[in-house]
Amino acid sequence: MLSHDRVWAAIDALAERYSLSASGLARRAGLDSTAFNKSKRLSSDGRPRWPSTESLAKIIEATGASLDEFTGLIEGRMGAAPAYRRSVPLLGFAQAGAGGFFDDAGFPAGQGWDLVELPAQSTESSYALQVQGDSMLPLYRNGDVLIVEPGAATRKGDRVVVKTTSGEVMAKVLERQTVKSIALVSLNPDHPDRDIPMRDVEWVARIVWASQ
Repeated sequence: MLSHDRVWAAIDALAERYSLSASGLARRAGLDSTAFNKSKRLSSDGRPRWPSTESLAKIIEATGASLDEFTGLIEGRMGAAPAYRRSVPLLGFAQAGAGGFFDDAGFPAGQGWDLVELPAQSTESSYALQVQGDSMLPLYRNGDVLIVEPGAATRKGDRVVVKTTSGEVMAKVLERQTVKSIALVSLNPDHPDRDIPMRDVEWVARIVWASQ
């Protein structure tokens, strides 16, 4: 029997099956991160609020689940969830530098990205950037995958990816960050260190893992 509680329970189960929270699942599907919050499941007068068919279609597409799998979660006929490795969006540095690919917080916007499986260091807010070119040698080579964590706390010595308001994207070592500027040490001695005013910085994301 299709019921309000079972549909929402299936959304929660699908999120858990793919190692996501409800908000992480919504963000992965290109929806508002609060779309599946507990508070959104009832209207202000206490009546059940159902998820839209569009949002259901988007989470099925974003996770790669089948309609039968989701229906099985609603009906309670799916067994224990198999072990899934976390998969997150994979972008190239050229995409990262182009407009429209990120929201204001530094998360990939929209959907349709290639996905890559990640190690345990990743979280629901992580995504992957693929190194292009030799500007990050000798530490990172062309084709290496960097796992970055937007919003993660950073400190001196951390490896970070920084995007400027002009669209430049770079991976460097954090030397210093204040409210006025950020100082970055180049990974490649052939490329200069940088001291960038914070007004020119769009976002900073800490590198938590690399595929070396």
